Amino acid sequence: MALMEHSIDPRNGYCSATKTYYTLRDNISLPPQTTPLSVTDFVFSLLYSSPDFSLSSPVLIDSATHNSLSYSDLLHRVDSLSYSLSRHNSPALSVGDVALILSPPSFHVPVLYFSLLSLGVVVSPANPLSTQSELTHLLELAKPSVIFTVSSISSKLRSCNVPIILLDSPEFDSMLTHRATRPRVTIPQSNSAVIMYSSGTTGRVKGVELTHRNFIALLAGLHHRKMKALEEEEGKKGPAISLFFLPLFHVFGFFMLLRAVAMAETLVLMGRFDFEKMLEAVERYKVTYMPVSPPLVVALEKSELTQKYDLSSLEYLGCGGAPLGKEVAQRCKARFPNVEIGQGYGMTETGGGAASTAGPEESERYGSVGRLQENTQAKIVDPSTGEALPPGQEGELWLRSPTIMKGYVGDKEATAATFHPDGWLKTGDLCYFDSDGFLYIVDRLKELIKYKGYQVAPAELERLLLSHPEVADAAVIPYPDEEAGQIPMAFVVRKPESSITASHLMDFVAKEVSPYKRIRRVSFVNVIPKNPSGKILRRELVNQATSNPSKL
Repeated sequence: MALMEHSIDPRNGYCSATKTYYTLRDNISLPPQTTPLSVTDFVFSLLYSSPDFSLSSPVLIDSATHNSLSYSDLLHRVDSLSYSLSRHNSPALSVGDVALILSPPSFHVPVLYFSLLSLGVVVSPANPLSTQSELTHLLELAKPSVIFTVSSISSKLRSCNVPIILLDSPEFDSMLTHRATRPRVTIPQSNSAVIMYSSGTTGRVKGVELTHRNFIALLAGLHHRKMKALEEEEGKKGPAISLFFLPLFHVFGFFMLLRAVAMAETLVLMGRFDFEKMLEAVERYKVTYMPVSPPLVVALEKSELTQKYDLSSLEYLGCGGAPLGKEVAQRCKARFPNVEIGQGYGMTETGGGAASTAGPEESERYGSVGRLQENTQAKIVDPSTGEALPPGQEGELWLRSPTIMKGYVGDKEATAATFHPDGWLKTGDLCYFDSDGFLYIVDRLKELIKYKGYQVAPAELERLLLSHPEVADAAVIPYPDEEAGQIPMAFVVRKPESSITASHLMDFVAKEVSPYKRIRRVSFVNVIPKNPSGKILRRELVNQATSNPSKL
């Protein structure tokens, strides 16, 4: 063991003996695995120990109605709802049951999450806009014992033969008003806590099974890092106020909700996203922090609307969901010099976390998603040879960490294909580490364009297109070509009043890239389709391009 430690490069964490990258963060001691512990109990233990915790402080604010919920109210409602659900006649929920949740954001959703998790019920949140056929697939995967939804959505569930509890009903309201203590339930950390649904951008949606231990490990690392930062920044003002428009059914939104409560922060909930209403909320509530996706960073950097509002309270933008281009980050930082733009990388399969920047110095490594998080190891593996690679070389990112999923529910074949026998999760992302241990995401392996045998990363071309002052948004896809196999094709959203041409954009990119990477075809569109986390839905664009080529 001592020999291996000596062979780890302290600058980047790479061990030449094992060809493995080790985290440069502090490795955190986690609760013993044999100790029963739910995510709810762990989050609340961190909350009570937080120097910012106050029962009277707001935990949730509705940006539309300006209503708020205090920490005292949250804790009381969680106790009451947990008591009600454990005794509810139709059905009484117990450890291992699955609850499918289909709801727009509201104060009820976080209360429901914490209550179910405290009872050992597996939380399975899904997009409330899911179609009938999508819901059928989710029901087959999750096999829920109960569904929580709202009356406007319930009509889509009439034929499912699963008990339904409406969150906007008097019955549910009555469950929140008991003066009762939360039932104490023995929940092994290895028990499933959540079934999250993968984005489905490269195949059919899969149910990702994450355990209580996965989220405990993730939160322990984030909490340790924050406490360490507070020690180094004496006189730091009170708890963060974050504006939250991430979907709560997505892993990014889910774990950021858990994190915010564990850190005693205030969350301003925003339902339907509207850019100007977001700016209004920042000004009104003195928002200090926003978790964002790259398209929003682009909008902040380019929109003139930002000049109408006082955004001086903003201290930090935490960007995730998709790669953020170096040029976009630099321009946004130039426009908002007092705002730190941190980046992170994670997957539904890793509980939402794997790497991130920490502190202003690391955040200035524009284009990188940061360093490996606590208790995490990685490999960069050549997809062709299976050889593990040193810093500076591109390959598939493999991860090993206590935050990594149990597997895909009901899909042993997909689980086996995703895990190496040694426990490594194959991410499917083409990446590299630099000499200082910073991770860079090149693109999804499955999305690489094969031009005459060369591999072209769409994300690289998209970053270039977004650097053009007349481009509001862009996506690049493989377009079939008889001679080349595939050519890079761009879908571009022009900025208002722009009349930029396809040839101009192709020339613009050609000056910056090798000949094989040049964009050979451009289509102008009104919007780039994306999933809730900001990932481009390339399959939709490929289908659009190949089904109606004459209309492009």
